[in-house]
Amino acid sequence: MPEPFTTGVGVLDRSVAILDCVERQPMGTSELARTLGLTVSTAHRLASALVAHGLLRRDASGCFHLGSRFATSALAEAARPVLAELCATAGESVQLWVRRADHRLCVVSVESPEELRASQPVGTLNPLPHGSSGQVLLGERNPDGYDWVESMQARAPGVGSVSAPVRLHGDTIAAVCLSAPIQRLQPSPGQRFGAQVVAAAARIQSALDS
Repeated sequence: MPEPFTTGVGVLDRSVAILDCVERQPMGTSELARTLGLTVSTAHRLASALVAHGLLRRDASGCFHLGSRFATSALAEAARPVLAELCATAGESVQLWVRRADHRLCVVSVESPEELRASQPVGTLNPLPHGSSGQVLLGERNPDGYDWVESMQARAPGVGSVSAPVRLHGDTIAAVCLSAPIQRLQPSPGQRFGAQVVAAAARIQSALDS
């Protein structure tokens, strides 16, 4: 393999070298260490940190692959027309959220035409535990077996939401969320709009898989 490009910032250079290796061919910790001339413990520590930041993912056999962060642009592009259609049919604001450490980041947002609406613009960064999209990104499931998760007034008074996961390679990489004033979400966010949100998430997932 060619000599890795170096900038003099050792940890960054080694991390990028790992990404370059995995981009060419998925491999495990020992192979990464041999290929790059690292100790196994160093390769494991750096690769594990890259997994934690979504830059790598690890499959069941222990091989590392490029992670979900590299799919964010394609994800947003696939989601925009789907969310625009969901907003048009449901009449409520919809967003696509991705995980960033212990927060969730809004990468696509389509606002309801209603004067009273739940607004979450692109770039909004909220703590993970609050709201249905945060629950989805944390891997929480609906206790009744539905493919959606709902919340009422978890993020802000008077606002409810329902979210469904978008998965890639079996991992949840994003959450489609519909949010609205609670008076328009009766009998519950999930019962009112859950099926539509799940269908939108499935369409985005299908676009990524194709």
